[in-house]
Amino acid sequence: MIVGILKEIKPEENRVAMTPAGVEAMRENGHTVLVEKNAGVGSGFSDRDYTAAGAEIVSTAGEVYQRSEMVMHVKEPLPPEYDLIRPGQVVFTYLHLAAAEELTRKLMASKAVCIAYETIQKPDGSLPLLTPMSEVAGRMAAQQGAKYLEMAQGGHGILLGGVPGVEPGTVVVIGGGVVGTNAAKMACGLGAKVYLLDKSLSRLRYLADVMPGNCFLLMSSPSTLRRLLPEADVIIGAVLIPGAKAPKLITRRMLKSMRPGTVLVDVAIDQGGCFETSRPTTHAEPTYVVDGIVHYCVANMPGAVAKTSTLALTNATLPYALELADKGWRNACRDNREIRLGLNVVDGKITYKAVAEAFGLDYVPADQVL
Repeated sequence: MIVGILKEIKPEENRVAMTPAGVEAMRENGHTVLVEKNAGVGSGFSDRDYTAAGAEIVSTAGEVYQRSEMVMHVKEPLPPEYDLIRPGQVVFTYLHLAAAEELTRKLMASKAVCIAYETIQKPDGSLPLLTPMSEVAGRMAAQQGAKYLEMAQGGHGILLGGVPGVEPGTVVVIGGGVVGTNAAKMACGLGAKVYLLDKSLSRLRYLADVMPGNCFLLMSSPSTLRRLLPEADVIIGAVLIPGAKAPKLITRRMLKSMRPGTVLVDVAIDQGGCFETSRPTTHAEPTYVVDGIVHYCVANMPGAVAKTSTLALTNATLPYALELADKGWRNACRDNREIRLGLNVVDGKITYKAVAEAFGLDYVPADQVL
């Protein structure tokens, strides 16, 4: 198979979909890999590195799309790419379609086969291609929350760890999955008082065994959240419903109960955000203020630490990319239920139920297109 690795064009996105080591593995399996010029520079990989690994460097995204049977991105295709996607072409990347109606309809119109990293799912319910970036984003969420508490950044001037004789700051993490657990670990490591909320009692029992003593596990409920908001210095939204829009857990009215300069970090922004007042921001302009509350809603947080993120992402995606290239998408989906769950759009049909429900579109089970 001819596999194309595209240069990211989302603002301040420095990751790349495959490392030179990944290219070498694809080549060893007999596949041709096209890499768009300078695609890896932001992650520390030169065109020479890719050439040494056996890739062919091509000048434009248009050529990658024209020649490739499967294209790989990190982020979703953007408007300049819509008309480049060909019928029957496999698009393998993060898509987050339930929060992107225009993109969904454009991919339907393209007649391509669109496989989303974030909905590939193992039998135990884990999301193997979302996990590494969730680990990065969770850890970054605590760092960014601490940073934007600084008064120069609009926060109310709290040092999360405190100092001897001064109590630490308070962090509320909503969601005890991969993002939330990593955010809470980092916040605990900084010395903050951390409340970690989740709706699963079994998950809370597990976390109670592994989290440090300054992390307090609570069953998530609207009343618990309302009680904690006035105390919080940083609130991290880490709620995920696989493939679906995130629920709105904090309304604009609830902002009135918080102290001015409190920081909201919405890691769920790729899926529409879990705060009513959230809207996507960029690394260049990461925050805005609503009713005195600082909002950090960067939609590609791991892009700021591209070297770490690209290595972690390739470690996770490469086995699936190899299976798709070795078998073709139909056989790979038939043989591997994990990949089959990644199918979101096939030949104009929505094959992931949560995406169809988000926009009132017809849902066609993946089995019917195979």
